[in-house]
Amino acid sequence: MGLSSVLAIDAGNSKTDVAVVAADGSVVGTARGGGFRPPQVGVEPAVDVLADAVGRALDEAGLTSVGYVSACLANADLPVEERELADALRRRAWGASVDVRNDTFAVLRAGLVEDAEPRGVAVVCGAGVNCVGMLPDGRTARFPAIGKISGDWGGGGGLAQEALWHAARAEDGRGGPTALMRDLPAHFGLDSMYALIEALHLGHIEAARQHELTPVLFATAAAGDAVAGALVDRMAEEVVAMATVALDRLGLLEEEAPVLLGGSVLAARHRRLDDGVRGRLAERAPKAVPRVVSERPVLGAALLALDATTAPPESYARLRHHYTT
Repeated sequence: MGLSSVLAIDAGNSKTDVAVVAADGSVVGTARGGGFRPPQVGVEPAVDVLADAVGRALDEAGLTSVGYVSACLANADLPVEERELADALRRRAWGASVDVRNDTFAVLRAGLVEDAEPRGVAVVCGAGVNCVGMLPDGRTARFPAIGKISGDWGGGGGLAQEALWHAARAEDGRGGPTALMRDLPAHFGLDSMYALIEALHLGHIEAARQHELTPVLFATAAAGDAVAGALVDRMAEEVVAMATVALDRLGLLEEEAPVLLGGSVLAARHRRLDDGVRGRLAERAPKAVPRVVSERPVLGAALLALDATTAPPESYARLRHHYTT
């Protein structure tokens, strides 16, 4: 079973999911580990985090290695980073062959239900925002997606920063009025933006907790605030811009193709954002079929492994059944 089994890894910033899948699509070992952050800790220490989860999953499966490793990793944003990480995984000797991709590909493949010829585009909006697309012949579309220097805007972290910017300027008079000025500090039990700015600057509130303000932004927008609403609308615009560019690059604008929406911000199905994405997509890519992805991304990593090893159709069905029951 070792040479015909595959190892699937979905590693995000906050957690790692691992699955060992037999040739017939049966999941024979699983494990969960910590976040994968090579920019912060270095490549080898980051892979050590994967190694812990991989070791436990292989032990459960009764294996020491597999035939193929499919790793969808956060922070693998550029091809050069994918190659560096693939080399690091090969040194661990978990499998005879190793394929490393950005973790957005796991969301895309998990949501593509046509296993015979998987094609489509996925936009992931979580802490950040990214978009990838794929065709059955192996062609892909992608963006660097490393922040403002690569032209990105938004994501949960970006939205929180924009909300803070507008709220601060509303309080000190440089900007127009917005209920964000009241709602953001109130989330932390504070009575002013000045108090919130001071608490963030001095570390009394950890910077990582700024992501808690994204749901506050959406609630303020839903209550009718114009500034918050404009930020949500711009996020919808960015999602659709990425999706339509990827569809166009792959020649999918003129045919029915899935556009999969993933990540915590899009999966939350905030009405204004969800409606904004679907409405704009209907105008610019009328044949696109939007769907929010509910499947676990590790399923996508495993399906990519089955694609690469030309597994039979029943293997796909068995694997999907495991993750949908």
